Amino acid sequence: MIYIFLFMSGSMVSYSGEAETSLAGSCHVIVQGYLKDVENGYRISGAHISIDGLPRVVTSNGEGGFLLRLPCAEDFSMMVSYIGYKPVYQRIEVNGRDTLELVVEMTFDLLTLDGVQIVGRQGIRDVTGSVAHMSMRELERFNYTDPNRALRNIPGVNIQDEDGFGLRPSIGLRGTGVERNTKITVMEDGVLIAPAPYAAPAAYYFPTFGRLEGVEVLKGSSQIKYGPYTTGGAINLISTRIPESLAGRVRLWGGSHGTRNLHAWVGDRHEHVSYLVETFQFGSNGFKQLDGGGNTGFSRTDYQIKLGFHTRQDARIFQSLTLRAGQVDEVSDETYLGLTRDDFRSNPLRRYRGSQMDQLSVSHNLLTATHFVRFSQNLDLTTTVYHTSFERNWYKLDHLHDTTGKAVKIDAILDQPDSYPMAYRWITGDENSGADALTVRANNRSYASQGVQSVLRYTWVTRTIEHSIDYGVRVHSDMVDRFQWDDSYRMHDGVMMLTSAGIPGTESNRVERADAVASYVQYAVRFGKVLLTPGVRYENITMQRDDYGRGDPERVGEDLKETGNEIAAWMPGIGFRYFINRNLTLVGGVHKGFAPPGSREGAKPEESVSYELGARFERRYFRLHLVAFANDYANLLGSDLAASGGTGSGDLFNGGEVFAHGLEVSSNIDILALLGSQRHSTPVTVAYTYTSAEFKNTFESDFKEWGSVTAGDQFPYLAKHQLSMTIGWEYETFGVHVASRFVGAMRTAPGQGEIPENQLLNPYQVLDVGATWRTSQKVHLFTTITNIANATYVVAMRPAGLRPGMPRNAQIGIRAQF
Repeated sequence: MIYIFLFMSGSMVSYSGEAETSLAGSCHVIVQGYLKDVENGYRISGAHISIDGLPRVVTSNGEGGFLLRLPCAEDFSMMVSYIGYKPVYQRIEVNGRDTLELVVEMTFDLLTLDGVQIVGRQGIRDVTGSVAHMSMRELERFNYTDPNRALRNIPGVNIQDEDGFGLRPSIGLRGTGVERNTKITVMEDGVLIAPAPYAAPAAYYFPTFGRLEGVEVLKGSSQIKYGPYTTGGAINLISTRIPESLAGRVRLWGGSHGTRNLHAWVGDRHEHVSYLVETFQFGSNGFKQLDGGGNTGFSRTDYQIKLGFHTRQDARIFQSLTLRAGQVDEVSDETYLGLTRDDFRSNPLRRYRGSQMDQLSVSHNLLTATHFVRFSQNLDLTTTVYHTSFERNWYKLDHLHDTTGKAVKIDAILDQPDSYPMAYRWITGDENSGADALTVRANNRSYASQGVQSVLRYTWVTRTIEHSIDYGVRVHSDMVDRFQWDDSYRMHDGVMMLTSAGIPGTESNRVERADAVASYVQYAVRFGKVLLTPGVRYENITMQRDDYGRGDPERVGEDLKETGNEIAAWMPGIGFRYFINRNLTLVGGVHKGFAPPGSREGAKPEESVSYELGARFERRYFRLHLVAFANDYANLLGSDLAASGGTGSGDLFNGGEVFAHGLEVSSNIDILALLGSQRHSTPVTVAYTYTSAEFKNTFESDFKEWGSVTAGDQFPYLAKHQLSMTIGWEYETFGVHVASRFVGAMRTAPGQGEIPENQLLNPYQVLDVGATWRTSQKVHLFTTITNIANATYVVAMRPAGLRPGMPRNAQIGIRAQF
């Protein structure tokens, strides 16, 4: 709570709000104005405004306002850019004036729909619920390739680290749980991106974060359009857009632990054709230390191609077609095997010899085609056809057979090594074992997801009332095919030797399918200072499981077990915004939350009622957002994932009634600008989240992570307090930023009161530093040091044993563009 007090105290100093910047010099002209949509007059917030010769970029405030201080003796070229609009290039003629007022009109750009913002072309102004947007400029302050580090700057986001690189993040929103993103809707350019978002939403694939141009997080009633998971929120990842003219960009950086990264793209836009070719390649030798030596890192290659066709901008009926293809391949020497508490204290980066065979191989392919047609100024239609395929095989140590031949899971051995002394010594390689003592499971699975979705938008005005209706429909199907097997090894002089090769399909051998038809309608009406957005979503889902059993690898169906679920659900909701004045806005809403039940018989859909109420204050150099939220679950679902310490069946388990509530605070302030500095800037951002979630009934669960639950027990793996702070200093061609991330204590099992030591994840704080030096107009040098204090901390005690956060990691790089 000390952090909260310091933050609130600092926030009371003053405020700011029009985006402002200045150049060196004693005489200045004040340039102020605002940005507006040329078609409907809406003011545009969050746009970037840059001046030739000035390294800093300013951002228009919540009312589209900006303010510049420029030297009196010169004229300047200004560029204004915002996703979804044509860039504006304007000459500022000073002519000895002291002040200059500008109204910059921006035109919606029909050609930028290849990188889709689901917030829409009116931006945050028309969103009644909580929404956050991270721009490319913000993402490049630290050049993060790890989504966990970047998303902690957004309040309401709950994250569990695992591998230290963020390759397979576990993200929750507002207390939904963090089991491999199973409770949130994850999209890229508005398209569902999980390998099988209905049948098997656990995201062992996540888009390459380092190549993204932006990130949007929607919570509350603002995300009812983006199901099927509507309780906590939705995350939309924005891919690189095709440039306005011939352009290219290269980033190359590397450093500690053999880390190397390359991001490059080139693209062009002609009268009727446009294209973009992009690659992101990165890898590392890993920061963990495998006993006996060996790689603990990864290598990933990502290739993306976009090709656009479009009519003239002034065509009576404008149309565009954007084709996109992507391929990602990855090999990771990663494991589920952690450490005992004693071994973690001795060396938190150690990896046992029992994980020497562990390796994950991944292949992901994406094809999309997006057609946009604008029938008139008031009516447009966007249709996307998509297909993704995903194959992965995580070959990893699963269990051991003790001296009696009994199978023992690796989490039990690491949790109580004294109870399994011989098995523990086999894992560490300190003792030779007999044949078939160590079992390595090939978690071999393939996924497919495809569908078509359309959104029709109609806007009109009656007198002084503005109206818009969005109607969307999606027809979707996906599947997961589990075809797994076990290989058995012996440990001999620290080396694992294969003794029995398994037969594919003799471990988990089943296919799950989901077919869904989803639709929504949302009406927005603005009258006076009020904006209302009532809407309703509908999901009709059929789920089927064909389990062939372990004795039928040929799948002839002799012991076939068929199970399934069907569900039809309505999810109404309404949000509001009330503009008290140009600086202060109230927001709020209520909606029904929903998550599909999976194919397991007896599992009910997750249902809840979610509420939020908040305020946004924006003025000059200061911005403050406060939102209180509550999710009242009638039935919470838990996912039986190996990643969360379960059996890996993927089944969903009923958790009964749960109540989650909390507070989200975000703030931006420029301290030196408040004090009148015209050459220096010190942007400060703060994001604080308080979250509490507890079970409301007593029950026994087959879901291992819950077990015996008593009413009043707190939810596991959910920190009550999270605080992220970033402070920067920018001057001329140089900038440096320091980020602090604090995560409070968490329990690893349901419980109340003081957390037992064996269930406690201690709080931790991590400091990151990023610096940039612009050597020329087109070239930047940069460096990033994550965990600069080299803090040692536990991020999880699942799937098996204690897992460390990444130690200090220093990187240096260069960014060039043309």
